Amino acid sequence: MSSYYNPQRSRNIFDPKSHEPFTVSRSGIDLFVQCSRCFYIDKRLGTGRPPGFPFSLNSVVDALLKKEFDIHRAAGTVHPLMKEYNIDAVPYAHKELDAWRDSLRRGIQFLHEPTNLLVRGGVDDVWVAPTGELIIVDYKATAKDGEVSLDAEWQDGYKRQMEVYQWLFRKNGFKVSPTGYFVYCNGNTDAKAFDARLEFDIKVIPYVGNTDWVEPTIVNMHKCLMSDTLPPAADDCDYCAYYNKRAQHEKAKRG
Repeated sequence: MSSYYNPQRSRNIFDPKSHEPFTVSRSGIDLFVQCSRCFYIDKRLGTGRPPGFPFSLNSVVDALLKKEFDIHRAAGTVHPLMKEYNIDAVPYAHKELDAWRDSLRRGIQFLHEPTNLLVRGGVDDVWVAPTGELIIVDYKATAKDGEVSLDAEWQDGYKRQMEVYQWLFRKNGFKVSPTGYFVYCNGNTDAKAFDARLEFDIKVIPYVGNTDWVEPTIVNMHKCLMSDTLPPAADDCDYCAYYNKRAQHEKAKRG
């Protein structure tokens, strides 16, 4: 068994009889949207999907971008990318920023009292406009030919991620702009040589979020967790499709 995966855990499992708030991360919400069956097996039964291996290069890009924007945050100055894209804002300085960025231990949180679900997520960055509106920012890194965009179907998850963050900040009493930004770093493969240096083309992509779906989804998540019935698999869930086909093969071989 891979050291990255534990097929059965004993912690962070939803107990319908418990009165303690149950923590659901931004990625947990996205899992529910993708496939309620996988979500139920993870949060109610304690067996999560096998994870992908960590993308260390993406983590490095995130860390360096945060350091770069933090220099301007401390100085109260406009980052060159903001000037290039005519974004009237500066990096937001707030004492809780480090906590908001810590997705594993805290992040930005809100207790949804009707369901007793503690929703949280770790944001990459927050900018602030002269009006006082906060602007949610997410960093992305890839390496592909051509310009990056948000047009692919699989990037819908990026958009939901942004919208959950916007919803969380609003629920914490902040005035939040509906327009967030993706700082998208694309590894340049046109260089003549590596020379121990990887260069990136950086594009800042605006996205107007709509958070209307978030609260109804949280309510439906809670109904799913409270049920003793395993929900059906999503039609386009690759994990469930693999499991079902494998189970068919195993049953045929046993028969």
